[in-house]
Amino acid sequence: MTIDTQSQRGDHGPLRRILGSVFSILQTRLELVGIELAEEKTRLLSVLFLGLAAMMLATMALIALTALVAIAFWDTYRWQSLAGITGVYAIAAVVCAMKARNGIRHAPFVFEATLAEFDKDRDLFRK
Repeated sequence: MTIDTQSQRGDHGPLRRILGSVFSILQTRLELVGIELAEEKTRLLSVLFLGLAAMMLATMALIALTALVAIAFWDTYRWQSLAGITGVYAIAAVVCAMKARNGIRHAPFVFEATLAEFDKDRDLFRK
């Protein structure tokens, strides 16, 4: 009985080591996913906050500019000046929308490093 138990343990030894290695690699990769997710969350919140602050300040500046131009040209070219400012705002809005769409289309893949590590692991196990 002792020999049978030892032979069973001996048979399961390499299998247990391989499974242990696989689970260790999987745990490491999941930790990497967690780290990347936390970094992405921090980056997105920072960009969101700064973007909202910039939008608020730009809106205040545009309101002040509109009032300044309207007051400056009130007696002579009131409608033309307001139409010109409206055109400038519309063109700027279209340019911003196109840049935002381009930024979304060319955004980096979120879990790029994790997938690269999984590819390395898969290639390692295939050899």
